[in-house]
Amino acid sequence: MRMIVALSKDIAPREKEAVFSYLADNGFSVREQNVGGDVLLVASGGAGGAVSGGGIPAVSERELSLLPGVARVAQTSKPYQLAARETKGSDTIVSVNTGTGSVVQIGGARICVIAGPCAVESKEQIAETAACVRESGAVILRGGAYKPRTSPYAFQGLGMKGLEYMKAAGEAQGMPIVTEVVSPELVDGMKDLTDIFQIGARNMQNFELLKRAGSLGKPVLLKRGASATIEEWLLAAEYLLAAGSKDVMLCERGIRTFETYTRNTLDISAIPVLKGLSHLPVIVDPSHAVGIRDMVPRAALAAIAAGADGLTVEVHPKPEKALSDGPQSLYPEQFERLMRDIEALAPVVGKELLRLPRKESGEPKKNAADANWAQAFSLVTEKIAFCGESGAYAEQALDRAFGENAPRLALPSFPAVFDAVLDGSAVCGIVPVENSLTGTIHENYDLFTRYPDVAITGELKLRIVHCLIAADGASLDTIRTVRSHSQGFAQCKEFLDKHPQWRFETWNNTAAAVHSIAGDGQTPDITVAAIASEAAAKVYGLKALKSGIEKNPQNYTRFVIIARRNVSLPAAAFLRENSAGEQPNKASLVFSIKDEAGSLYPCLQILNKYGISMTKLESRPILGQPWSYMFYVDITVEESGKLETALAELKNQTENMLFLGVYRAAV
Repeated sequence: MRMIVALSKDIAPREKEAVFSYLADNGFSVREQNVGGDVLLVASGGAGGAVSGGGIPAVSERELSLLPGVARVAQTSKPYQLAARETKGSDTIVSVNTGTGSVVQIGGARICVIAGPCAVESKEQIAETAACVRESGAVILRGGAYKPRTSPYAFQGLGMKGLEYMKAAGEAQGMPIVTEVVSPELVDGMKDLTDIFQIGARNMQNFELLKRAGSLGKPVLLKRGASATIEEWLLAAEYLLAAGSKDVMLCERGIRTFETYTRNTLDISAIPVLKGLSHLPVIVDPSHAVGIRDMVPRAALAAIAAGADGLTVEVHPKPEKALSDGPQSLYPEQFERLMRDIEALAPVVGKELLRLPRKESGEPKKNAADANWAQAFSLVTEKIAFCGESGAYAEQALDRAFGENAPRLALPSFPAVFDAVLDGSAVCGIVPVENSLTGTIHENYDLFTRYPDVAITGELKLRIVHCLIAADGASLDTIRTVRSHSQGFAQCKEFLDKHPQWRFETWNNTAAAVHSIAGDGQTPDITVAAIASEAAAKVYGLKALKSGIEKNPQNYTRFVIIARRNVSLPAAAFLRENSAGEQPNKASLVFSIKDEAGSLYPCLQILNKYGISMTKLESRPILGQPWSYMFYVDITVEESGKLETALAELKNQTENMLFLGVYRAAV
């Protein structure tokens, strides 16, 4: 048994010395390690005092956790200590600079797609491939400069010259690059030309290479050996982490089995297994796994559905002429379709497809204004406001949009979010406006009329999976009271109807309901439960008695990003575009009309005149004006010029009109 001690980021030198002394006095040998930004002490051994079955003093974990400067203590019996899930309280997110002012983050709430040819064949080939995969949505360029091949007569790559071609292609597209390093002797020569080292399947247990590559501290993509067990794979990752690399990604690329219909057998089950065992991001290579071009997209989507953090896909402009792995390389148009399918699947698994900043005139813009939400705000320090507490669905949407490291401001109500955006306490906010099961969240639509200086700048859809959450020891039989937001009760009505003995208490948000039963140091009440997300249960140390209790699995909430109309920040231009870097295709407005027969018809005629389609039309009573109504309208945008002309005419036809914003529609 070993102990992992995570130190507080603000630990004082004397406190750190006291922790070392405590461990040494109790017979532990200690190694300090930095993993994903956390300073960890890996303690092995233990002697003296009362001992547990693992040979470690029974009091050490409790006493150690109380020492000043100790953030967390965990025990692990696994041979891979630094890669183990117990080592970190959260998933590792690997950050890679693009060289254009933005950052690619691998892991967490985003799906990262790496794409490019198997091998760099020429300057023109890698440049053409880089341009097409970036256009389709890939964020990292892959390609082999050195190719370890089974046959000594097969194409071995262009070596360092090929890597120079690839680096130039990546820079031209604003993409970081990943390439395979095949021997320790090549590491130093390649380190300044590549952003991510790839350790191939054949070298997974080349321990000298692992130690040398890991010592540089660069991100490493570690492929699984063709016959390697998961434990052997994680031990290889341990070599990298122990050598000094804090950014390690695991790549499943298929294993060798008795099956011969595909090149390898894609071990889909390894993805959830790794997610349980380790905190490291998991990437899947469907190209090498199946080896057959037409099967690659389906295997790729299966990997995303199983929980992969990203994909690495082989793409070639002319696969039939490729010098390496042509039969498994996608045509550019196949890759484009795959990216659209991934974008459609992402919300189902609670993730967002990561995109790079927009690129115009053949040059990547070096301004965060053109980045996606997460990238745009990686360069600013202002907070993003949301309603709720840690673990709230709105916070999950915030993570999807801006990244897990984005600064945030938790507020008690929706009006407070609008207030924070208006007074500058937050650079923008995120609020729900519609649910697929229960309809419009009218409170937030109405707030736009009260805050005319706040506009919609983006949207996303989040799949809502409700859980019945309670303390350890609770069961369906012990529950007497259930707490949640009114929307949570409405969306879980069929489940709740089966328990008529339960009493319901409405709270401002679902996460607050969970927090209320956590006890805050007191023993939680096993007669009280809450309806919220599994993430909220983890935040407050509770458990999900039952998951998926919403009445329909097609339960999505549409969130909108709001900002001041005169917002001034590096991401301001982006707030008028979208996360995919494409032009806006949706707009929202609200207007009132005269209280007379047929007054709505001319308004609709104007939209029809300019070929503008409505996707939503809903009336709301005007406060203080009985039997008078405002109309909320969502419309599609194809040509900005037509939209401006139509809005000008519509303004003359209506009593009052407020344009809520133009943005990109969520998938």
